[in-house]
Amino acid sequence: MKTPPATALTGRASPGAVLAKKLTSFGNYLRQHWTLYLMLIPGLFFLFIYKLLPLYGLQIAFKDYKIFAAGDPWSAIAASEWCGFEHFAKLFGSSQFTKVLTNTLVINGLKILWLFPIPIICAILLNEIRQKIYQKLCQTLIYVPYFFSWVLIFGIFYSLLGSYGIVNNIIASLGGSRVGFFSDQSVFRSVLVFTEGWKEIGYNTIIYLAAITGIDVTLYEAARMDGANKFKQIWHITMPGLLPTIVLMLIMKVGYILTTGFEQILVFYSPAVYDVADIIETYVYRIGMGQADFSLATALGLFNAVVAFVLIVGANTVSKKTLGRSIW
Repeated sequence: MKTPPATALTGRASPGAVLAKKLTSFGNYLRQHWTLYLMLIPGLFFLFIYKLLPLYGLQIAFKDYKIFAAGDPWSAIAASEWCGFEHFAKLFGSSQFTKVLTNTLVINGLKILWLFPIPIICAILLNEIRQKIYQKLCQTLIYVPYFFSWVLIFGIFYSLLGSYGIVNNIIASLGGSRVGFFSDQSVFRSVLVFTEGWKEIGYNTIIYLAAITGIDVTLYEAARMDGANKFKQIWHITMPGLLPTIVLMLIMKVGYILTTGFEQILVFYSPAVYDVADIIETYVYRIGMGQADFSLATALGLFNAVVAFVLIVGANTVSKKTLGRSIW
């Protein structure tokens, strides 16, 4: 007696048949939209060159890397000897690692705590300005600093907050003592948070403002007819409409809590404030470029990337289970 095929017994197609069907469907879609995939080529090339290809260098973290072990640094990776987790043990046993990890969490935590709500408030206030010309003017004024480099921003604030800057001259003229905004460890973190907000709030405001424009205006009309005042309209319509964007931005902020602020701190800080301002990325830069300890720097960078991945996946999972909203 001939054995019937598995599909006849189970009523399901075999895995091979399912795969063949999906490939056929993708092939048909590719032929219909080949121009879209053609436009992807530059982006994929960039992804390969700057994101995937450098992953080969991660093995430096597990090797006793000697940059001159071969003819060029790339060949030196293969020529260097494996040392296992030696660099990670050295890294985690260092008191300096604990210090820079704490600084990173504290500085970026303060930025999230103080700066995350402000763009939401600014977007709501801008949306309530009925005169378009004033709305565009305010929007431009808070958005322009985003295009300034950190070097330029440092120059602006140093002229204001430096030892003999405008602010300290005013304090001195009033009989007070000059404040070392860039050298006093008790003040420096506040300067970082304030300047970060001055530069970045405008960009984040535009994101939330774009989300507000996507809310159905008939909801506001219905709320007004029901007697809802402006505050109730914001609380019951605007905020729920912004919630997906807020969740997305918060997940991204938490995920990158160990990998932000490098350019700003590198420009702003000095040895006088290393104890409170040296973060993981600046420490990697100093030991990698300054001390030529590429293996230890790579180990620290790999640790940073793994923790960032865990944080962003964890934040996404928590948001999905508690709020029902997530990135994926």
